[in-house]
Amino acid sequence: MPLSTILIEDSKTIRENLVPALAELADVEVVAVAETASEAVVLLESLKNTWQLAVVDLFLREGSGLTVLRACQERSARQRVVVLTNYLTEEMRRRSRELGADAIFDKSRELDLFFEWCKQS
Repeated sequence: MPLSTILIEDSKTIRENLVPALAELADVEVVAVAETASEAVVLLESLKNTWQLAVVDLFLREGSGLTVLRACQERSARQRVVVLTNYLTEEMRRRSRELGADAIFDKSRELDLFFEWCKQS
């Protein structure tokens, strides 16, 4: 059964490529998309316990993925949050982990690892 997933990503091109790739390579069904931190927080709240995975970009059209990670801190133990970003520095990796990210991947270099992680989540 596919993982019910919320994708928080502001790039239309990346969304258009990532959604079918997640379905094909990782058995993930994207059930909702947000482009901004505030949209993401509303989605996470409205979908409460129905989502299983949130994929979060750190730099959004408005706001930050770090705000989204903060909003996910009260999630259930079965819900996973992964950061997928082009701007992965050691500082961002540290901050993401402190805010509860289960995994962190670089879009430009670690997509295979990301898909594998999703399959095993």
